[in-house]
Amino acid sequence: MIAPGGDEIAEFYDRHPYPPPVTDLDAEVEAWDDGIRRRVEHFRMWPSVPYRDDHTILVAGCGTSQAARYSLRYPNAQVVGIDVSPTSIAATHQLIEQYELTNVELHDMPIEGVASLGRSFEQVVCTGVLHHLESAAAGLRALREVLAPEGAMQLMVYATYGRSGVYVMQEYCRALGVTPTPEEITDLISTLRELPTGHPISHMLRNTPDFQDDDAIADALLNPRDRSYTVPELFGLLGEAGMRLGRFVRQAPYRPQCGALTEVPHGERIAAMSESDQFAAVELFRGTMRRHSVIAHRVDSPLPDPPIRWSEDAWRSYVPIRPTSVVIVEENIPPGTDAVLINKAHTDRDLVFFLSTNERRIYETIDGERPIGEIDGATADLFRRLWDHDLVMIDVSRRSA
Repeated sequence: MIAPGGDEIAEFYDRHPYPPPVTDLDAEVEAWDDGIRRRVEHFRMWPSVPYRDDHTILVAGCGTSQAARYSLRYPNAQVVGIDVSPTSIAATHQLIEQYELTNVELHDMPIEGVASLGRSFEQVVCTGVLHHLESAAAGLRALREVLAPEGAMQLMVYATYGRSGVYVMQEYCRALGVTPTPEEITDLISTLRELPTGHPISHMLRNTPDFQDDDAIADALLNPRDRSYTVPELFGLLGEAGMRLGRFVRQAPYRPQCGALTEVPHGERIAAMSESDQFAAVELFRGTMRRHSVIAHRVDSPLPDPPIRWSEDAWRSYVPIRPTSVVIVEENIPPGTDAVLINKAHTDRDLVFFLSTNERRIYETIDGERPIGEIDGATADLFRRLWDHDLVMIDVSRRSA
């Protein structure tokens, strides 16, 4: 997304809007039409709070389309988008007019000045922005000040290890004095095509759709300000701004009880660490994470921390919901396995969940309404593992009520 900052970053994104402007959001409307995604996203952010879809939402650094997308996803919500790129705001205005959106407003302002709106928000979305600010901590503190006490903030920042190839090429461009002009970008694209197969960035060039767009290449390799975070640095950033981790948006890639780590000798050693140290160790084990996406809350939030407690009998009242991104696979599965669950939102191929015949029956009976205790044969262990693997979202609000 676009990075407010009121300096060279603002000028850069005005010349190279990112993500590339779009004119068709029909797929967005269709994907969210059944309402299941709204429930899943609500309980991802607020497991213990009864479902609502009429929140006040701030999209900080809304870019060319993100505020319009949230307006379409949540027609009962009130959406505010802020950005410092007139080009991006103009692109969003076109979408607002095209889709006749009445629940969204836009403001040309940096994140650091958001308090001037004189409002608070139940949900703040800031993805791909903080790592371009002069001071990410100052920007995050500004967002914290407009986040309601029980609010939730969705953040995404670059991850260090998975972007090593990007930083190699950034250094290459600086050494040669490559600038983000159309001619220079064309020459850079030609250079990228000739990189050795084993170059650290080669995997991203082959597998990241963004690298097919000139402005996206400029954003990745010629951005005037860009930093990344390891897991411990991310925790430090949250703490410095008075925030705490709620959960990773996709948590299975960070958990040692998911995927290949369960089969290696070090699995038990990692599992004995504190949870934050586990996350840091798994990031090092995987080595390919390009971004960290988290749900965060204010440290003074009255929301329970953690909201989900599998070691207590309360789990029987929890209501599981199946995300629409989960598929059941029956082909090419190991002997003795009835089926395999895969969350298509995961990029790590080892994050699969093998089901026995009985476990498959239990999973297929999840309807998003019945609590776990009313599902025949259900156990806390099975549903905790499903939750760890991002294969169910959990509604704790009925227990809270």
